[in-house]
Amino acid sequence: MAVTTEFDVDFDGTVAVITGASGALGSATVDRFRAAGATVCAVDVIPPADEDSSLEVDPADEPGLAFYEADLTDEDDVAALMDAVVDDHERIDHLVNIAGTWRGGDHIEDTDLAEFELLVDVNLKTAFLASKHALPHLREAAGSIVSISARSSLEGGAGDGPYRITKAGIRLLTETLAEENRGTVRANCVMPSVIDTPMNRELMPDADHDEWVAPGDIADVLAFLCSDGAVVTSGAAVPVYGEA
Repeated sequence: MAVTTEFDVDFDGTVAVITGASGALGSATVDRFRAAGATVCAVDVIPPADEDSSLEVDPADEPGLAFYEADLTDEDDVAALMDAVVDDHERIDHLVNIAGTWRGGDHIEDTDLAEFELLVDVNLKTAFLASKHALPHLREAAGSIVSISARSSLEGGAGDGPYRITKAGIRLLTETLAEENRGTVRANCVMPSVIDTPMNRELMPDADHDEWVAPGDIADVLAFLCSDGAVVTSGAAVPVYGEA
């Protein structure tokens, strides 16, 4: 059973870049940061008008929300994205790296190189490039980065090794960012178990969905890690397992 937490986070006057914003977790995080008063720059390759988008608002009609379509695996696109955000909003205070995907089912010897490269690109390269090009602006704002790892990244497993490898890379990227930017930019990540999304319910219809963690609850943790309440926390990998 999902438990919704209630706490005050004040992001008034701040600008948050949220990648993977059109997905279930991304859209919940957009809502959470906007509710806290942030100007949200939602980033995805899927625009809000697309039937696969979970963003239920039109950024053109919503104050405090702007949408940027970008290929986060392309460095030129990412550099241009961060420049555009700063041109439009003058600063970046928070970077939330949510863009990602899951693939699994095959052992290493049966995994196509294209599938491995897809997971590296979407899960790890996007977070690397977004962090790299946001950092100069985040340093100016004494800002924060929070990314999405996974509980399964804590150990190897049969059938979804490439996914686990890329999510373990997120933890190491987070620790590296925290060490290299100590005292200027905080970097943390969260490790969900199974997120309660329509896609996961479709993939696992017979699972106990009450044990899964709701996107809104994860969004609460992401907001907290970017807030002044977590000002002493950097380099952490926070479990967000629900009851799983």
